[in-house]
Amino acid sequence: MSDDLEGGQPETVSEAPSKLEPKLGRKIDFVGRRNLFFGISLLIIIPGIVSMLWHGFLLGIDFQGGTEFDLTFKNNPSIAQVEAAINSTGLDATAQQGNNRDYFIRTVPLATATQEQAVLDKLASKLGKVNEQGVTVIGGTVASETVSGALYAVLIASILILFYLALRFHRLPGGWGAGFQFGGAALFALLHDVALLTGVFSILGKVFNLRVGEIDSLFLTAVLTVVGFSVHDTIVVFDRIRENLRLSQRLSFEQVVNLSIMQTSARSIITSFTVLIVLLALFLFGGDSIRGFSLALLVGIISGAYSSIFNAAPLLVVWRRLAAERAGR
Repeated sequence: MSDDLEGGQPETVSEAPSKLEPKLGRKIDFVGRRNLFFGISLLIIIPGIVSMLWHGFLLGIDFQGGTEFDLTFKNNPSIAQVEAAINSTGLDATAQQGNNRDYFIRTVPLATATQEQAVLDKLASKLGKVNEQGVTVIGGTVASETVSGALYAVLIASILILFYLALRFHRLPGGWGAGFQFGGAALFALLHDVALLTGVFSILGKVFNLRVGEIDSLFLTAVLTVVGFSVHDTIVVFDRIRENLRLSQRLSFEQVVNLSIMQTSARSIITSFTVLIVLLALFLFGGDSIRGFSLALLVGIISGAYSSIFNAAPLLVVWRRLAAERAGR
């Protein structure tokens, strides 16, 4: 695509249709292959949805409540030995192994320091000397409020995004109906990214029992960040569609959408790739405390780039076609 078309300079308006039409056939037909791209998304998302429904999530102490011990043992026991020692305490507790020989042991909330010390003494009698790295206690009421706040945050953000995009695009032919089509398509792409991200973490946390798949407050922060990034990328494509609808009167809506995706896809991929380099460095070298957070951002940014190119705009084409068919009845 030439630089003058990328910049959308006014002097190219009269030549735009004749230049654009023959180039469409030599580019990727994103719109024509939309069912393939939708199918790929479903193949990735469905296992995660099944895992969420069947297994649920490995909830962090922020969401579940309880007492969490961060411990190391002089004798470096296996995870099986640690779990056996925990079971001997008679408490409802779970164990996970982190890096640097750390073990994270979570129990029901322990009200006093005496109860905490009793657990440590029991583990020491079974496994040898215990080094306490830290203890975190979250009550059930606080955890419940955290869950409610997380759900409200995602819901309110989604509603505001929908109405903002409807306002942004309502001046296109079709008025507010067209505006909500753009907003709805962006919202579906957003939900695609959230579903994929939560599904991946359900599989990592509950199926593979990895601490990196734990759902905590940092994960919520990552989800809201991914929501913003995904919509930002989608708006770039939608804005180009709006511009090209004005410049390319002789092209069909599907051709305009395909052209707009081609014009913006390289920029979206390059932008996402530079972010991924930083996130990969954080994931590998940032330490245990932010490894789950950086992984969530990695998955979400990749999903957001994919959905903005291959899902959002093609879904808009499907939506407008269905609306036109209903109007013609």
